[in-house]
Amino acid sequence: MSGYMEKKMHTDRELTGAEIVSTWLSDKLFLGLTMKEYVKTLITPLNMVAGLIVLGGLYFILLRFIFGLEAVTEASNEQPWGLFLSWGLFSGVPFSASGFVIGTAVYIFGLKRYQPVVKNAILLGFLGYLFAVVFLMIDLGRPWRIYYPMFVSFGTASVMFLVAWHVALYLSVQFFEFSPSTLEWLGLKNLRKLAVSMTLGLTIFGVMLSTLHQSALSAMFLLAPGKLHPLWYTSYLPWLAFISSIGGAIALVIVVSRLTQVFLKNRADSNYLSSINDITLGLGKAASLVLFTYLGLRLISVTHEGAWMYLNTPFGYWFLVEITLLATVPFLFYHGVQKKNVRLIQYTAALTMVGIIMNRFNISLIAFNWQLPHRELFFWKEAVVVVAVVTIEILVYRWIVNRMPVLRQHPDYMDDH
Repeated sequence: MSGYMEKKMHTDRELTGAEIVSTWLSDKLFLGLTMKEYVKTLITPLNMVAGLIVLGGLYFILLRFIFGLEAVTEASNEQPWGLFLSWGLFSGVPFSASGFVIGTAVYIFGLKRYQPVVKNAILLGFLGYLFAVVFLMIDLGRPWRIYYPMFVSFGTASVMFLVAWHVALYLSVQFFEFSPSTLEWLGLKNLRKLAVSMTLGLTIFGVMLSTLHQSALSAMFLLAPGKLHPLWYTSYLPWLAFISSIGGAIALVIVVSRLTQVFLKNRADSNYLSSINDITLGLGKAASLVLFTYLGLRLISVTHEGAWMYLNTPFGYWFLVEITLLATVPFLFYHGVQKKNVRLIQYTAALTMVGIIMNRFNISLIAFNWQLPHRELFFWKEAVVVVAVVTIEILVYRWIVNRMPVLRQHPDYMDDH
């Protein structure tokens, strides 16, 4: 009899362990559903369209790695890059400053008003840098040689050496900055406590890194004064890149906060949802100040380089489109804050993102090598790859937010913030 009871107890322990694992997987990965139920929830028209986009992009990425860049791009010695870097690196990295900007406001300057969005801002920054590296690897190829610019081709005077180190280090910093949310999700309290204790140090280190590489990315173009159009070439490029990245980061947080308020409100708590309007007004005021500064410095830079003579040219007309857009948004931000018009600030933030993307495209693609008689800016296959990678980024963001306490506070740590 005792042997039977001992065997039954052993069986019960095994069943209990299996149930624990099954419950953990269901709770952490499948949102409380069984695997079968979860897979059924994924079969939606939107997910199917996203899947087709991703499959198309992965196919062209595979072609790129098998047959080289010529299989998917119009790149040449004269036109060295296209959408992969203009979108993924030069346009993506400025918006990825969201973690540095909001983290600095909350953890260094103590502006607790922005506490509800700080985890989301850090996640956006981390994913932005991660996928900037993805785009860089697609463009460069040979991802197994990613360490070469830092360790093998060791040149401290090289801008690319600085950018490689800065991006690698800052990506690591943002991973650790976001780790408390991941550790809360996994229930690892001791590790989470250790990660939280590192927050201030990581933020300070991140500020130094972000300040350096945001300016270094545009500093590369100082090496090509004859290739970049005079209306965009200026010795002020590093400063303009840094200041505009702050404005772009603020704009991204405003836009994404609004989108989460609409599409992911079931994953947000009441504190997050109720604070969005107040946070938007505060960020709108900061964006207005930053973009006024950028506008003034931009106009000074053109005057300093003596480039106004190029205004009455096709490139001059295109420059006026860009500068008019970026000159309008700080006034719209200011008006929105004065009138407490949250919706106007949100629309202006989206417009700001368009203006900054236009500026980065002009510098890295459109106004670069402007004197070449025949240019193909990009190939349609590049656009497919870019859309696919951006879709993957959005899906990864949604996956994380659906599971981890990004837009909400974990109930076990309500008093820690």
